[in-house]
Amino acid sequence: MRDIVATIQPEQDEIVRSGLSGTVCVQGGPGTGKTAVGLHRVAYLLYAHRERLARTGTLVIGPNDSFLRYIEQVLPALGELTVHQATVDSLVAHVPVTGADPAPTAIVKGDARMAEVLRRALRSHVGRPTESLVVVRGSRRWRVPADEITTLIEELLARDIRYGAAREALPQRIAHAVLIRMEQAGEAPDDRVQNAVARDRAVKALVKEVWPPVDPAKLVLRLLGDADFLRTHSADLLTDEERTALLWPKPYRGVKSARWSAADAVLIDEARDLVERTPSLGHVVLDEAQDLSPMQYRAVGRRCSTGSATVLGDLAQGTTAWATPAWPEALHHLGKPDAHVEELTAGFRVPREVIAYASRLLPAIAPGLAEVRSVRESPGSLRLVRAGEGALLPGLVEACHAALTHEGSTGLIVPDPLVEAARAALVGAGLSALAPGEETRADARLTLVPASLAKGLEYDYVVLGEPGAVVEAEPTRGAGLRRLYVGLTRAVSGLTVVHERELPEELGANTH
Repeated sequence: MRDIVATIQPEQDEIVRSGLSGTVCVQGGPGTGKTAVGLHRVAYLLYAHRERLARTGTLVIGPNDSFLRYIEQVLPALGELTVHQATVDSLVAHVPVTGADPAPTAIVKGDARMAEVLRRALRSHVGRPTESLVVVRGSRRWRVPADEITTLIEELLARDIRYGAAREALPQRIAHAVLIRMEQAGEAPDDRVQNAVARDRAVKALVKEVWPPVDPAKLVLRLLGDADFLRTHSADLLTDEERTALLWPKPYRGVKSARWSAADAVLIDEARDLVERTPSLGHVVLDEAQDLSPMQYRAVGRRCSTGSATVLGDLAQGTTAWATPAWPEALHHLGKPDAHVEELTAGFRVPREVIAYASRLLPAIAPGLAEVRSVRESPGSLRLVRAGEGALLPGLVEACHAALTHEGSTGLIVPDPLVEAARAALVGAGLSALAPGEETRADARLTLVPASLAKGLEYDYVVLGEPGAVVEAEPTRGAGLRRLYVGLTRAVSGLTVVHERELPEELGANTH
């Protein structure tokens, strides 16, 4: 972080020193320093607003545990020990996640329309009394008609406050109605009497009947397991096909037996907030934001509803099936539609020749984004190698041998289905490879990386195998091209692309 401070650029420094009250979104391509800017902004805000943030709290949300370990090492180096770290999954870990959703299901569960489905489902638990309420106080009996109580319920619903808060308010509203009758009869009740009436057994029984407590996890369990319940509360919101995607093939009997997915946990978090407001922090930093679903944005937004945020990401590197297409839409779901968006275009990590080649994909994956202009010239840093028929694996091995003649680390990035074949080819050539995340050593400088795990990693030299297969391994071509863009931009010093098939047409002419 001290190196970052020493090399911070004017356009970055303006973002770092922007005020605490406003939310800033930083769009930055590979190697533009957006994460460094975000972390430095945390340090600056803690310095400039220490007392305020000590009261309200600061949270950094990263894409994975590796990122969190990194910032644990970075921020304390500046003496900033009051920053909490989490992933989105850990924020919403209300149930154990033991299941996984196919992409079409995850997309529907992550859609912002699910917030309204949950709201409708929750409010459906609110009933209306069919009989008058009678409260006994000493020798007197006080009667409140059912239609008057219904009016009180309707007023609370119209205020659209949290389900739990409204449920707590209803006994007091009913008690107030009783007190009015007492005063009309010549009595002089005070607040103690009103509180006593609110705790009356008959009042409590009525409230339990018309405004019952609701467990958020059980609410989601019913929505995903009861077709009629889901259809009723998603009418005019979801299609029949989307409802089919949401429903479990076989309903689970209870919360503990259900195989919850990560997207289910986000739904439960939304339901919990509908019942009881989620506490807000003073400032939240969100990295790799482009990969969040609308419902995940809402979950993060709840944590800074009365505070501000620093949002970091690159639309071109969105590799989830639900990746955000544009920042205004994402910021709307975050609850920060007025956030200021800054675009970093100066690159400091990826060589100019390499980033220019990867940027050929931008018109297809992120139209309108400016191409990163690298300040690092490194002639010969890009090599395209066409392997003969059936010679892809030998070509990858040869490229790895060549990369290892240079100092530093080498990453071999291949399509996920090719990982085991590539590992066997390396072993056959006398090369051993580390797994992603394992620390390189002088005697172990080669890492074998499935393309799906390449994001966030960087190597001095990268060998990337069969770009066309990288694209085809994803559910959609757009997602595949973004995955390829990530792989092509992991190199710090040099990139060698080895392919047997034709390159994706979005990369242009297959010149070598």
